Amino acid sequence: MIFHRHLRTLVPCLHRQFSVSTRCLEVRPITKLPPRIQPNYTKSRHGEIELQWPAGSRPRNIMFVKKPGVQVTRDALVEFAEHITTTYPETNIILEPTVAASLHHRLSKPVYTLPPPNQHSSPFPFTQSPDARTPYHFATDEPTSPPISPASPDPTQPFFARNLYQTYADAVITLGGDGTILYAASLFSTTTSVPPFLTFAMGTLGFLGTHKYSTYESAFRSLYTAATASSAPLQVLPRHRLSAVSSSGHQLNAMNELTLHRGQTPHLAHIDIEVNGHLLTEAVADGIIISTPTGSTAYSLSSGGCILHPSVGSLLLTPICPRSLSFRPLVLPRDVEILVRLSRRSRGNGVEVSVDGRTWGTMAVGEEVRVRLEGGGGHALGTGEIENSGIGMLGIPCVKREGGEDAWVGGLNRLLKFNYAFGEEME
Repeated sequence: MIFHRHLRTLVPCLHRQFSVSTRCLEVRPITKLPPRIQPNYTKSRHGEIELQWPAGSRPRNIMFVKKPGVQVTRDALVEFAEHITTTYPETNIILEPTVAASLHHRLSKPVYTLPPPNQHSSPFPFTQSPDARTPYHFATDEPTSPPISPASPDPTQPFFARNLYQTYADAVITLGGDGTILYAASLFSTTTSVPPFLTFAMGTLGFLGTHKYSTYESAFRSLYTAATASSAPLQVLPRHRLSAVSSSGHQLNAMNELTLHRGQTPHLAHIDIEVNGHLLTEAVADGIIISTPTGSTAYSLSSGGCILHPSVGSLLLTPICPRSLSFRPLVLPRDVEILVRLSRRSRGNGVEVSVDGRTWGTMAVGEEVRVRLEGGGGHALGTGEIENSGIGMLGIPCVKREGGEDAWVGGLNRLLKFNYAFGEEME
């Protein structure tokens, strides 16, 4: 029986363990699952990156991440998960603790989630939390990687020990918008080997989501049977991540950007910027954005940055409201290292540092952050080659949509209305 020591905290009306209903047994700890299967990646003669599972293997542990607080994504998750476990009986479903607590009774097969941090905790320790999501809940109580300058420990921040999703999830399915994809990517921000992402656009924007939910059966079948004799090669888009290391040695990876911002202080920030050890400039601005090609269509674009295709190995340096009109965005090659340091000429107490929209901490005067593309920008160990070891892929491998237009081009036209004339109606 799972979580038998904690059933009273989960269901107050149950006073004896012998009165437990079968529904309470449908949530199991993720540690009971078999370890993750890592796929192999090869490069086709046309330069496309293709995914294939090791011989005789198929993905078994499928993790769902959905947009919170929306009924349509709840219903879609239940429908999708039921289809997977019915059609592919050897598969297992992984959910976040709060999602497992709210939806396990609607699923016919057991679901798996993170175990409680200790024996005194409830099976779903965060169900009463005002934060509806629990992205950084681990099997350890002690943080090993605090924020740059933490005000207080916060288990919802991405600075704690390795989580168990990285150990057990074979593939990740997202149901929501771009924020849902970024959130799912943040769950793997401390590992260099990320499972393939199958993304469905069910949110507000959906620029990063490549599949329509109506195609979920065929999309998952393509992922499940990748590179078998009866299936076509499965193409993936490796979305580059940046790797950030603080002056205290704390490191994480980001899919979109790292941002330094003056926050609530009324004074402009003075930020020294170095490229490969050489001083580039002292920026006097509200802040600085260092983004990946994927992040070039997010905060950087709103701040005047250019648009980069996600397959371009580069970093984009974009100022936020600079004092000098001649400070323009820069595109830097894949192998550079950017160092940003809060200058002693700054009048404020520090700047806020955020990663993919989530607060990392504050950077005081004299502190610094070093940023570069993960692995030097190559898809495999910084070499640009794809290895067949199953661990060579860096970044976020996102499954491409089969056939049809390029999702990135379509997103520029339909969602960002690229080069649309004023008053022109969309077809």
